[in-house]
Amino acid sequence: SVPPPPAAPPEKPAIECWAVSYPQTVNCTWKLESEPRLETYFISTYRHGMGAKENECVQPGAGASSCSISDIQMFSITPYVLNVTAVNPLGATMNLFPFVVEQIIRPDPPEDLRVSPIPGASKKLLLEWQPPSSWPFPQYFPLKYLIRYAREGANSNRTIGPYEQTSFTLTGIRPRAIHHVQVAAKDFMDYGDYSAWSPLVSGTPWTQP
Repeated sequence: SVPPPPAAPPEKPAIECWAVSYPQTVNCTWKLESEPRLETYFISTYRHGMGAKENECVQPGAGASSCSISDIQMFSITPYVLNVTAVNPLGATMNLFPFVVEQIIRPDPPEDLRVSPIPGASKKLLLEWQPPSSWPFPQYFPLKYLIRYAREGANSNRTIGPYEQTSFTLTGIRPRAIHHVQVAAKDFMDYGDYSAWSPLVSGTPWTQP
């Protein structure tokens, strides 16, 4: 059998940061490519600009593998730089992650999607949803939404949008057929990325009683 590799200082942590609650917070997570053989903990700090003072990126517990930055300057072209240091009994390894806040905006998926029949309309479905509750100010920082839907048994889906409102009437769909619907959100100004798709919700158009 192959002997296990010798214990060594930690490898570089791989870092991801996303502004899920723009403009309030940036959340960062990191992991080591392989399972560490020695107990490893992490220290996270950030600077806003090269000469700026170092601030703590607040971890949920000592040594945790995530942190959040709450003191964010909007529309700053000066990058933030996160410094994550992995520490084990044999040494420490650090990695830097530079980012501009607006480029890493990614909302959580929309919530409370409802798919309802419309009385008297056999080829329509009413879709209604809420912005993600983690998005703090939808009235000042609006979101736009994509809708993805598919008929039960069909082998492809359709994506439409983006739309600014939180409801939409699907028209021209097949009567009596079950349709599966999902919604995704993005910052209205097109910064960053779309959210993941919301969980599937299904509905069937109204049928003549």
